[in-house]
Amino acid sequence: MQSRHVAPVAPSAPQDDRGDLAVARIESLDYEGNGVARLAGKAVFIQGALPGDEVRFRYHNKKRNFDTGGVVEILVPSPDRVVPRCRHFGVCGGCSLQHLLPEAQLREKQQVLRDSLAHIGKVQPDAWLPPLRGPVWGYRRKARLGVRVVPKKGGVLVGFREKRHSFITPLESCEVLDPAVSVLLPQLRVLIAGLSRPERMPQIEVAVGDPVDGVPCVALVFRHLEPLASDDLDQLRRFGERHTMQIFLQPGGPDSVARLWPEVAELVYRLPEHQVDLRFLPTDFVQVNAAINRALVGHALEILDPHADDAVLDLFCGLGNFSLPLARRARRVLGVEGDAVLVARARANAVHNGIANSEFRAADLYAADGPAPWGDERFEKWLLDPPRTGAMEVLKRLPGDGSGPRRILYVSCNPGTLARDSEVLVHVKGYRLVRAGVLDMFPHTAHVESLALFELPA
Repeated sequence: MQSRHVAPVAPSAPQDDRGDLAVARIESLDYEGNGVARLAGKAVFIQGALPGDEVRFRYHNKKRNFDTGGVVEILVPSPDRVVPRCRHFGVCGGCSLQHLLPEAQLREKQQVLRDSLAHIGKVQPDAWLPPLRGPVWGYRRKARLGVRVVPKKGGVLVGFREKRHSFITPLESCEVLDPAVSVLLPQLRVLIAGLSRPERMPQIEVAVGDPVDGVPCVALVFRHLEPLASDDLDQLRRFGERHTMQIFLQPGGPDSVARLWPEVAELVYRLPEHQVDLRFLPTDFVQVNAAINRALVGHALEILDPHADDAVLDLFCGLGNFSLPLARRARRVLGVEGDAVLVARARANAVHNGIANSEFRAADLYAADGPAPWGDERFEKWLLDPPRTGAMEVLKRLPGDGSGPRRILYVSCNPGTLARDSEVLVHVKGYRLVRAGVLDMFPHTAHVESLALFELPA
């Protein structure tokens, strides 16, 4: 359990001492994890502050409609304030809420969803789902680490970018990264420092699959801006062999990624309740939090409730994360995705799992004109899992006469676009928002993932 001992000054980036000082009582959090106060009727967003805090802060910027600032001193701490586990918290941009109890983080995220649906979408669900919880430390199986050579700071730096800066926070470990990667951060710094042109390697992408025979399965993708010398390649191979890690190189765009070591390797994550194994490459999109993803897939199937005679449409389907478990229970599943590489991966995963009642198509789901990518076929149930921009173009294709799918489950990574799309579904297309809730995909960050179930009235 985290300590509730509170330091007198909140962890923060180096203080800017040019602004005026003021005192405020914090009322809520904004979408980026900043404390929100109101002074003289004007909103002030204060980095490092929490609801329930009384703080002395310094103004950073004063604008017409709002101001920003940073904590200088915590006068009265929130009862939910804790000491961050990571010593880089407040400087490193990887986390923003380690100083808030995990239970309180979820409450705040639920409130963000409530406020978004009410104020943006002008809707509220008939019932609220309990939040989906999982591990809050060591959960990240995907990450992008920055690399810089800064002689004044000791040479090669490996870590996440600082808050509001492009500088790199040098990390000896990371509390939210998968432990198999966190423990190797110092060795990665030594490895890159020993290459012929370390300043030409700006990034390492990390991906972790499920363990194989109890051994962590980790892939590292090294982005390099110039061709690597043969000795560099040998060093990277030896590093992969010594630490049982897959090594990939990326000399250009995403299409240039190629395996260096070993000759044959793959990453897999399993959804055992649905008898599905999903193979993926380290640059493929997969959900960051494996435990929450497993819970989410099960929760989604329970809520969408596919029957043996249902045809289900899975839009923004990726490599089959929802499609293939759905196909275990439905008559037929069609998955549509804009990324042709992921569509090919989804088809291969269907074959690998022996699932014959699924089909996958590559199509632009943001195209406003032309025939629907799913054709004229009627689907009783839809699942949407769009990126942060939402699914407005898809929803515009829904009929407004009650002849659309009976049930739509919307999985969202942006409460603002979910709320916007909910307004269309409820107030234009005639659906009812039955249930909604949040899931803790990104503990210690302000990122809010949620899901919402819509139904046509009987």
